Formats: sequence, C-alpha cells, structure tokens
Amino acid sequence: MVACFHVFDSMGICFNARVKAESPNNTGLSTKYDSGERKDMRSESSDSKGSSFSTPLTPRSEGEILQSPNLRSFSFADLKMATRDFRPDCLLGEGGFGSVFKGWIDENSLAATKPGTGIVIAVKRLNQDGFQGHREWLAEVNYLGQFYHAHLVKLIGYCLEDEHRLLVYEFMPRGSLENHLFRRGSYFQPLSWSLRLKVALGAAKGLAFLHGAETKVIYRDFKTSNILLDSNYNAKLSDFGLAKDGPTGDKSHVSTRVMGTYGYAAPEYLATGHLSARSDVYSFGVVLLEMLSGRSAIDKNRPSGEQKLVEWAKPYLANKRKVFRVLDNRLEGQYSMEGAFKAATLALRCLSIDSRFRPSMSEVVTTLQQLLDSNDSGSNQNNTNIIHWRRRQSTDDANGGRSTTAYPRPSASPLHA
Repeated sequence: MVACFHVFDSMGICFNARVKAESPNNTGLSTKYDSGERKDMRSESSDSKGSSFSTPLTPRSEGEILQSPNLRSFSFADLKMATRDFRPDCLLGEGGFGSVFKGWIDENSLAATKPGTGIVIAVKRLNQDGFQGHREWLAEVNYLGQFYHAHLVKLIGYCLEDEHRLLVYEFMPRGSLENHLFRRGSYFQPLSWSLRLKVALGAAKGLAFLHGAETKVIYRDFKTSNILLDSNYNAKLSDFGLAKDGPTGDKSHVSTRVMGTYGYAAPEYLATGHLSARSDVYSFGVVLLEMLSGRSAIDKNRPSGEQKLVEWAKPYLANKRKVFRVLDNRLEGQYSMEGAFKAATLALRCLSIDSRFRPSMSEVVTTLQQLLDSNDSGSNQNNTNIIHWRRRQSTDDANGGRSTTAYPRPSASPLHA
C-alpha cells in the first residue's frame, strides 16, 4: 500500500497524493476546494433545520442529474471571465484532478463580475483525466445538486462543455480544518477547545443528515481536509466524489471497491469492501481524535510507535488518569477533565473495531451538543488547576508517589508543507 501525504496552501486547500489499496476480494481504497487526485484508497462506483432533500437517491441518467433545478449551468466563457481567465493570482490550489480558482459572480444573475464585486466563488477545473474523473465530477453534481443542508458545502453550478468539466462552489474563507489543526503560521492560529467542539458538532450534523436521508448516503471520505470552515467557523462537508448510496431493505452494507484515504478508512471496509454508515462513523472517530490531539492520522515524522494516531492513542482514551497524554498541549486550561474524558470516550466508541458497537451519527450529535453546551455554560472554570492536579497525580503514580517538577506533554504536530 502506498502512503498518503498532503501539501497545503494558505487558503486551506489540500493537494493530496492518494492511496489506492486493494483487498483480497475487491479491487480498489480531496478537495474542499482541493482538486486532489482521488486515488487515496478511493472508489467508483441531524439537524433538519435549514435542511432539505428532494427525491430519494435512485440511479438516474446523466441527463437527469444535470437537469437539477438547484444548479446553474455555466458556460466555459462565464467561468473564464469570473476567474480572470484562470489567472495564477486567482489560484487557490491544485492537485491530481485539477486546479481551484477564486472567482466572482453577481449575487442575483450569477453572471461573471469584476474582482471584488458580487459574491466570491471557488471554481474547480478538472483535468481531462478519463472516465474516473468524470464519474467523480458527476457524483458531486448528483449529491450536492439534490441536497441542501447548513453543514454541506453549497454547489452553485457546473460547466460541462466539450472536454471541460468544472464545478462552482460557495467560497469558504477559512479553508479546511486540516490547515487549522496542522499548519503553523500567523494565519492559522490554534483552534480553541470550544471551536473544536463547534466544528466537530457541525461536521457530525452533516454526516447525520446524509445518513438520515430517505435513501441513506455514505460519505466515504470523511477527513479533516474535506471539512471546510466559513467565516464563523461553521463546518461544511465538501467533496462528494466518493459518496455512495447506502444499503436498502434488510441489507447491512453495500459491497464496493475499497477507496478512501489511508488512516481514515474503517477496518472492516478495508478487509472486505463492505461499506455501511458505520464506516463513516469510524472515520469521524479518527477526525475527532485528530482534533483532540492536534496530531494527524498518519505522521511518518514521529517515532515508530506513534506514527499511526489511532494505534498510539487508543490505550490512553479509556483511562481517565492518562487521557491527557493524548490531548493537544495547546489546549491546556481550556477544558475540564470531565469534558475531555467524555470527548475521548466518544472518539473511542466511534473507533470500535466491531462496527456494531459504534454509535450512530445522531448519537454523536447529541453527545457533542451536550459537551458544547456544558463548555459554554462555564463548567470548565478552574480547568488549569484540575489539569495540573491530574498531571501531578498521574506522575506521582508513575514514580511510586514521588513528585516531579514537570510532566512530559505531547509534542505539537509538525508543519505539513
């Protein structure tokens, strides 16, 4: 299996070198603006407020998909003008499947406007990369063309003209969660504990909405680089190129080629190609763990025993006296140990090897909402004293009751470049 690595730009775009894996019985294993190639491990084939979906997701012809009343069909000339002819200074990011450009359109007519006027958009221009690229482009149009939800990125329209394949999205000014967690620099300040809970809750609501649709939708590529943030840090899921209709009737899963991003895919999916909504729950657990720890799912720069985040962190998550070893040291003093342990316990449940023991995403939403409400109500007063006391207590235990002057804390995540 080939490793997966990422490169980021200042706007939160992720350019992914993806992993493609094959299971013994099946063949095959983003872009938030990211146009990254989706060969990670990827494949082919709630909150109801402000949310809607039109019809059940049944197989439809390409013509039907492209006639979605919710989407605008742009001409290639329109998008050339909106992006100033795809000028380099409008480039937001680029990857294996193409490039993403910043553009401007009129709020009412959606016609191209001068830079700085109208509304800002993100235009993904795909490379001419064969059938797989077109299939993922069409999946994006299919799902985002039917769904509207506060925690799904809005697809405004598309362009299908000759060999050109483009997608037009709302612009998300704070970029991806991935950059805020792992990139260093003045633009990306560490997210606070309360903001991390807010982002986790928003992303969970997006997944819960998909899982609660009349025909369940499995997102299949949930990761920090596919969670975009608006100016108020509201999280929205992006990049639906790998989304797939879930099982129907009494079926527990759908069988498909194993595709996604290494480090996030559920173990049963990797082993068998059996995909279910609980596969998304596992991926959510990985992301929640990344948010709690400030560490990425796979980090080859760490010591051998710490390179795979889930394997390293799991032994600490269930122990209230040791869980702080996993927590991002940049969050010190911002949370109560009770709140941190509840969040860690939730992550551990999502990461259960047996998918039957994972919570549903609606349960995840409920738990995170309670955590956020508790945090906002001031239950984390005097947190610093609580955290320091826990550290001293655990250190004393490790040293036979002898106190020490300092406790080693987890190191910060390295800069991804």
